[in-house]
Formats: sequence, structure tokens, C-alpha cells
Amino acid sequence: MTRQELFELIKKKKSFLCVGLDTDISKIPPHLHDYNDPVYEFNKDIIDATIDLAIAYKPNLAFYESRGIAGWNTLEKTIRYLHQYKKDVFTIADAKRGDIGNTSKLYAQTFLSDAPTGLDFDAVTVAPYMGSDSVKPFLGYNNKFVILLGLTSNEGTNDFQMLDFIDNKSQNKLYEVVLKKSQAWGSPDNMMYVVGATKASMLKDIRKIVPEHFLLIPGIGAQGGDLREVCVNGMNSKCGLIVNASRSIIFASKGKDYEQAARQEAINLQKEMENQLGQFKLL
Repeated sequence: MTRQELFELIKKKKSFLCVGLDTDISKIPPHLHDYNDPVYEFNKDIIDATIDLAIAYKPNLAFYESRGIAGWNTLEKTIRYLHQYKKDVFTIADAKRGDIGNTSKLYAQTFLSDAPTGLDFDAVTVAPYMGSDSVKPFLGYNNKFVILLGLTSNEGTNDFQMLDFIDNKSQNKLYEVVLKKSQAWGSPDNMMYVVGATKASMLKDIRKIVPEHFLLIPGIGAQGGDLREVCVNGMNSKCGLIVNASRSIIFASKGKDYEQAARQEAINLQKEMENQLGQFKLL
């Protein structure tokens, strides 16, 4: 999917919602454990309940890798199920990979290559702190995206990302240096950035550095991020936002009404997003 196609999808669905498939097997409704693959059944039902409201789905790899071969099988079945909606959904592997070049090349093949050797996601999250050679192997796939960790919302952000950094007599935060240097590696057509919703007040300054790139914004919903503040500070002429909600949607109910509850939470966010798109005259 190209950047323009992603924008067209946003306009079509009047939404920039990403549903995070952070599917913790211990939290899914008990009756699903009667199935051979309860996590897949849950994922499939969540997708079916929200597919007309969400432009993207983002499995967090930890919830699958932690379950060994069974988890990888679930992940593969989930992405294959999403592929039936190929032109109607953008898929993100939330893998947060980042290693030396030859290892990154294999990670890129895993997530971005076509079947049977790869999972054929549209995008993958990558940690940039090992530098350009750890990121560039992911950028060699046509119409695929690398999503670099820019400014995250966890408590440890201040340990490194917010440190002052002197570069050519100019003082920046370390995350700002990452944003600036990484733009030489790719372009808005193959690179995005993660910016936590709880850092929404900083989005205006981030937009001065990366005005055209799409931003993946986690932290709406259970983590307390404010959608309107994110839009006011971060939206650009092609929307430029993919806003993720995970627990607040997929675990809206632990009962047999989990599909309807998830759909209602997604509707609430989609309506708010439609309103913001209208205010920015993007519809």
C-alpha cells in the first residue's frame, strides 16, 4: 500500500483507527478455550466486528512469540485472514526489531516478504538506536513501510530519549536527533514514526521535523491519550496519523458479547475521528 492509497483508505472509512491485536490468551472469554486455537478465533471475531471501522491492525509480536510454535501459527493464520481484505486494511507487525545489517535483512524478510518465506505485513516497527545499517534492510521492499520508534510514552522515556544532545553547537533532545538523522535513510513514502499519544503536546514540534511522514500513535484508550489533542498537534494534509487502540477495544468485554462491545468501542473512536477529519477538511 502506498502513502496515497493509505490516505484514500482513511477517507473511504472516515477513520484512522488501528486496532492493536495484543491478544493475551489469559484475558479472552473463557468459552473460546474450547477451540483448538482460541487466540485465532478471538482475533478473527475482533477483525470481523471492526473491519469497516479500522484502517489498520497491529499484532504485538510479544503476545505470539511468548507462546512458541503455537503462537507463531496463530500469528500466521491471523495475517492470512487479514489478507482477504488486502486493499481495505493496512497491517503492522509490532516487532520492534533492530540489529546488525545481516540480521536485520532476515528480520525484514520474515515480516515484509511475500508468502511462503514471509508474513507479508505492510509495515514493521523498528528500533533505530543501532543506526542506519540496522534499518536500511527493511527499506528495500516496494510499497512497504518501516515505522521507527521516535518518542515513546513509557516511563523510561527520560532515561535516553529526552536527554539533551549537543550536535554542531545545536542542542536537541536525543529523540529529535533520531528524527532528523533518520530522514536521510528513507522518505515519507517508506518510513513512519511511533509517537506516544501521551506526548501529544510535543507533536507540534515533532511535525516541524517530520511534516509529511505518517505517525503511528499508540496510547489512546486504556493509556489515557487525548485524541483531539493528537489531531490538533499532529494532523497534516494527508491526515498523517494512524491512531492505535488495543485493550480498550479488544477487551471491552470479557463475556460472550465481546464482539459487540469491541465494535461499539471502535464506533465511538471512528465517529470522533470522522469529526476531526471533517474539521481539518480532509473528507
